[in-house]
Amino acid sequence: MAEEGGEGKHQALQTLQELVDGLYCFRDHYFESHSVEAAGRKQQDVLEEMEKTLQQMGGIDGYSQGRAQALMLKGKALNVTPDYNPQAEELLAKAVKLDPELVEAWNQLGEAYWKKGDITAAHTCFSGALGHRKNKVSLQNLSMVLRQLRAESTEQHAQNVMDSVRQAKLAVQMDVRDGRSWYILGNAYLSLFFNTGQNPSISQRALGAYAQAEKVDPTASCNPDLHLNRATLHKYEENYTEALEGFSRAAALDPAWPEPRQRQQQLLDFLERLTSLLENKGKVKVKKLQSMLGSLRPSQLGPCGDGRYQGSSGQKVALEHRLLSALQPGVNTGAVVLGRVVFSLTTDEKVPFTFGLADSKGPCFAVTVYNMVQSWGVLIGDSVAIPEPHLQHHHVQHQGKVSVAWFSLALQEEGYGKSPEIG
Repeated sequence: MAEEGGEGKHQALQTLQELVDGLYCFRDHYFESHSVEAAGRKQQDVLEEMEKTLQQMGGIDGYSQGRAQALMLKGKALNVTPDYNPQAEELLAKAVKLDPELVEAWNQLGEAYWKKGDITAAHTCFSGALGHRKNKVSLQNLSMVLRQLRAESTEQHAQNVMDSVRQAKLAVQMDVRDGRSWYILGNAYLSLFFNTGQNPSISQRALGAYAQAEKVDPTASCNPDLHLNRATLHKYEENYTEALEGFSRAAALDPAWPEPRQRQQQLLDFLERLTSLLENKGKVKVKKLQSMLGSLRPSQLGPCGDGRYQGSSGQKVALEHRLLSALQPGVNTGAVVLGRVVFSLTTDEKVPFTFGLADSKGPCFAVTVYNMVQSWGVLIGDSVAIPEPHLQHHHVQHQGKVSVAWFSLALQEEGYGKSPEIG
């Protein structure tokens, strides 16, 4: 009889597990059976599927009633939605008390605390789960929590971000075929990029991790967060078409989430304002513009014109003064341009700081400045020298709403942030 009872308990738990697995499969693979146009119904559909699953679970006989595994499974079912569920927290807390070795219950309880906004408690749960057994889910979640932990200083926050990257790497190492691990690693690199001086190599690692997430897991392509975060990087690197496409895709996958649509519109507004200012040279009156540009002198090149300029190798480089119209696409090694500021443009995000530069001949070019100190800026009429500028031609097209083209300049540096010479 004991053997039959044990077998019955095992069968009941297995049935409960299959029901919960089916619920999460429905959520995670929703767009394999539904079109993107149905995205607005996803949350309600998942909620209805959860209710149906809970009803089916309630019909399982009492072999497993009160056991930690059964409590965990019911709590996990209630935890399937993005919103905090107090009943899920209660059941999961009971499960870990009954069986402190139940790692999945710790992970689910940590997610419940995360949704509740109790980041410290979530961190305790994921760390505790790893204390019992190394597992990729705890590593993934710990990576996310570390970036949200309240830090006493900027140094502590930077350390948390570095630790977040380490945990995400460990998760990837445990299962290189897990798309969620790659996605979380991409987010960790994204946070590291913005917290450590915007090193371009780190942004490329983030983009590579996102690409790998989509490669190993087709469901990653239906993750609106992935598209929003990747679009943020593309916008920062001035890949504007890719940024707009990413914001648009995120908005389509989660119509109830306002941020992607807002970010898309902000970028469209920025691009339209920028192109208008470039075409009209900042709307500076003709006589004033002629006076500004006619007074440009080689003496205003500063260190870029008297042999004091040091290249990326640290050696002094003699620079040749060229007109903006004489620049070639890419890095113009050994050259320096000089122009007047004819407009400046900022966004709500304050990044990048953009201004228009014109010289005595040719069109107006955009100059974008990143990682600048708050007190730095330029005024209309300032003379600006840019050594070894990197010229890029932008041509942005998006859903028939915008089709614009312009040239922009940047410094040839390993990272972002070195200021041009201002006069």
